Amino acid sequence: MLVFSKLSNELQKALSDLGYKEPTPIQTEAIPFALEGFDILGQAATGTGKTAAFSIPIIEGVSRDIKSVKALILTPTRELALQVREQVYALTKYKRLSSFVFYGGTPVKQNLDILSKKPVDIVIGTPGRIKDLIDRKALDISKIQYFVLDEFDQMLDMGFIEDIEYIMSFTPQDKHTYMFSATVPPRIEQLAKKYLKPGFKFIKVVSTELKPNIEERMIKLPSAGEKTSELMRILEKYHMDKTLVFVKTKNDAKNLYFTLSRKGLKVQSLHGDLTQRQREKALSAFRTGYTNIMIATDVAARGLDIKDVNIVINYNIPEDPELYIHRIGRTGRIGKSGKAFSLVCPEDSKALWRIKKLRSKISV
Repeated sequence: MLVFSKLSNELQKALSDLGYKEPTPIQTEAIPFALEGFDILGQAATGTGKTAAFSIPIIEGVSRDIKSVKALILTPTRELALQVREQVYALTKYKRLSSFVFYGGTPVKQNLDILSKKPVDIVIGTPGRIKDLIDRKALDISKIQYFVLDEFDQMLDMGFIEDIEYIMSFTPQDKHTYMFSATVPPRIEQLAKKYLKPGFKFIKVVSTELKPNIEERMIKLPSAGEKTSELMRILEKYHMDKTLVFVKTKNDAKNLYFTLSRKGLKVQSLHGDLTQRQREKALSAFRTGYTNIMIATDVAARGLDIKDVNIVINYNIPEDPELYIHRIGRTGRIGKSGKAFSLVCPEDSKALWRIKKLRSKISV
């Protein structure tokens, strides 16, 4: 609680209203360095408190003397942008800082009206829409004090690097920059050295140990062609459980969705080709229990607050072993038990070797 006790009374009160009792590990490590003025490269899984880890230093540090936008937070998806804005809004309750979210799929005119008529302290948005607002000269980020790249690995995977660098070219050199990500491959470390000030802090809070409340199982199959039938066996056995099925690409998500639908299962999918309305409908169906099965790519599912997932199934094994840890960590949360199944065929041998290398011991 020492980290929070050093904050302003207004922010402590907002944290109390939100039910915060003690900081998470990423908050404990990152917030003190950020408050001291260091740039941050932070690695931690979804659901570990990354949003508060970068939002709290921003809310504490922004200067009211600056009348233009004070902070810009970029996220890879609309849903994550909305979630970040929701938390920022709650944390600024007593600080009286304004925050707005801008993302594709909404009328640009509404964004332009907000920026022209209302004071905006903190902007949250997706790269494409933020770039568009800059090009329209509606959004001025030349005096921002804080710049955040949230879930940066997924923004790279989605091809946003050019938009990000374009946006950064309009920001001041002396800003504080925070990069947060669930995985930090070598490319991100290289970009951190390019984007962050010398002496930045790399804070990694990633557990490679099995959670004791997750029953993990690798199911070896003779070929990839056996995956669908094995998946059906699992879904039939645990048909009442909320199940998240991870695939590699959006085409995998589409194909598996149609396959399972033709077999009579109520299933939803999340991938990059869905419209915002389709994504919201799919998430609502899964969260409310209309369907217990969600097929998702890592990009589409990143940052989403999906509670009470009983089972995670790796239909495709990820190439990045830390992404594997991130996936299975979506079940067995808050003391609840969960199951994680991975469908492994011969071509997954290299990916499986990487997982074994990352972890000293894994159940096979």
